[in-house]
Amino acid sequence: MSTFTTSDGTEIFYKDWGPKDAQPIVFHHGWPLSSDDWDTQMLFFASQGYRVIAHDRRGHGRSSQTDQGHDMDTYAADVADLVETLDLKNAVHIGHSTGGGEVARYVARAKPGRVAKAALLGAIPPLMLKTDTNPDGIPIEVFDGFRSALIANRAQFYMDVPAGPFFGFNREGAEVSQGQIQNWWRQGMMGSASAHYQCIAVFSETDQTEDLKAIDLPVLVMHGDDDQVVPIANSAEKAVKLLKNGTLKVYKGLSHGFFATHPEQVNADLLAFIKA
Repeated sequence: MSTFTTSDGTEIFYKDWGPKDAQPIVFHHGWPLSSDDWDTQMLFFASQGYRVIAHDRRGHGRSSQTDQGHDMDTYAADVADLVETLDLKNAVHIGHSTGGGEVARYVARAKPGRVAKAALLGAIPPLMLKTDTNPDGIPIEVFDGFRSALIANRAQFYMDVPAGPFFGFNREGAEVSQGQIQNWWRQGMMGSASAHYQCIAVFSETDQTEDLKAIDLPVLVMHGDDDQVVPIANSAEKAVKLLKNGTLKVYKGLSHGFFATHPEQVNADLLAFIKA
């Protein structure tokens, strides 16, 4: 099992597939999942000759179940440690949901030559929470509900989310995949309840406006317009306006987990962006 140890002693699990001299693509997963969420994309891009890498965020998946360092700065620092450990150059960073926030924070601060491009899929930036300066955001009561559900019955909560809004399986006529629901549950239950609880504040309350403004590399912003978890109007549509070199790709009728439900379409679009 491949791991590295961060400066604060946290052991981070990662996958590293494909030719070590090929251009690297680094995948960043969403809450409360693991690098396994990217297996379909990793297999595809490995078959295209790329080096593909994904890690389990601290407290998630197979990484240490630490209750320390659950903030966006530390998540990005862990990515920087991964990049330094593997000496990745000219990499493409692809992040979903909370992983998109992680990508934005890391790329905004990355050393020259480390990053070529980035893609944000159903990503949380610039800010999810409703505030005085973000009046159309999501009320704090929604995230308090997440916290209450996690404390009351995490196992059931992690069944209800994928069975409902995450993949859009609660929509009339949706083609429900029981395998995807169970795989989401499996990944979630691997991680630390404490880490997942703390991460709710991270993904809801972290303002990444300045991160987006600081990125001058090409960024592809991809979002389903039926995202019930991270609404497009408060995320992607704002994010692309803050980016210096951003492009918005909207998937009509698709959900928060659109890259999992429609991998052929998303993989092709990502490949075209990377090759451009």
